[in-house]
Amino acid sequence: MEQGISKLEALGFRVGQSLIERLTKECSRFKDELDTMKFLCKDLWNLVYKKQIDNLRTNHQGVYVLQDNRFKFLVQMSTGKQYMESAPKYLAFPCGMIRGALSNLGINCIVTAEVSAMPACKFQIQIQRS
Repeated sequence: MEQGISKLEALGFRVGQSLIERLTKECSRFKDELDTMKFLCKDLWNLVYKKQIDNLRTNHQGVYVLQDNRFKFLVQMSTGKQYMESAPKYLAFPCGMIRGALSNLGINCIVTAEVSAMPACKFQIQIQRS
């Protein structure tokens, strides 16, 4: 099971790298990290999930939290609490996609996901500073 989740995350990483390359081809450089995160929440999320992230928060110290109140992968299974334990499997790919996109933009990070009430989920991005 853990190996499957790792493969999904790695696949998401490669997809994120490719998508961000295509999306930013015509763009000017981002002025800062926050600008990059806003692009991710609006443009990348809209391309992949046909909607924007519902909420972006930061502590201005390298931690960003992206909240999607109706995450597409969880909407269909959100009718029962019995599916809460399965939810992390569906979040490995988007975690990898976020990490891959940011990696291609020069931002090294760790991305984790959390589901407290389906179908909402939060993606926490911890920027790794050298």
